[in-house]
Amino acid sequence: MTRIVLVRHGQTEWNRVERFRGQADVPLDETGLAQAEATARRVAAEWHPVAVYSSPLARAVRTAEAIAGQFGLPVHIHRGLTDIDYGQWQGLTPDEARELWPEMVEAWYRTPEAAQIPGGETLNRLQVRAMEAVRELAARHQGTTIVLVGHTVVNRAILLGILGLPDHRFWRLRQDTCAINILDADDKGFTLVSMNDTCHLKGPADGRPGAHRRQASPSSAGRRSGRS
Repeated sequence: MTRIVLVRHGQTEWNRVERFRGQADVPLDETGLAQAEATARRVAAEWHPVAVYSSPLARAVRTAEAIAGQFGLPVHIHRGLTDIDYGQWQGLTPDEARELWPEMVEAWYRTPEAAQIPGGETLNRLQVRAMEAVRELAARHQGTTIVLVGHTVVNRAILLGILGLPDHRFWRLRQDTCAINILDADDKGFTLVSMNDTCHLKGPADGRPGAHRRQASPSSAGRRSGRS
């Protein structure tokens, strides 16, 4: 059995103002840094990973560094965990993107499995590369615990993949900043143990221990969280 601790990165300024981040290298803000440290303490209290992997983007790397630092481990970059390529939407607010591509933006929120982001990546293509990364790393570290730090779109795609759910269920999963998901892998496949666990955070505004938040339906807040 291999245990995978799948983490979303901490908050950035572009989370707060609701911009399509994608592969823009946006750093963690002050809240995100506090969230990363709280997440690191939570991981250290419950697991003993032998390796920490991260998307190459700074917001994920900084979150991974906080976790890896608890164990004296290096952070290994894996491009399969990189956020979705938002193409020409990158850096825009949803309203700005709607002004130029109203039908395409509407498709992203209503039928994400069929959405064609101009100059960007499809959800299916993202899922293929993300699942390849998870399978590769699970096989590399059989019988141990590893940490993977990604993004809300990547993590949702992975969760859909391990559950065998179609991509149109994308908005039915939630990934808050610095949420922790636990996956087990064996020769029969993957098992989801827990999802979107943020009990180590008091709330989205800081990184102190406190209230517990888990999976929710795709409210407007949940949909906004799909842009990082």
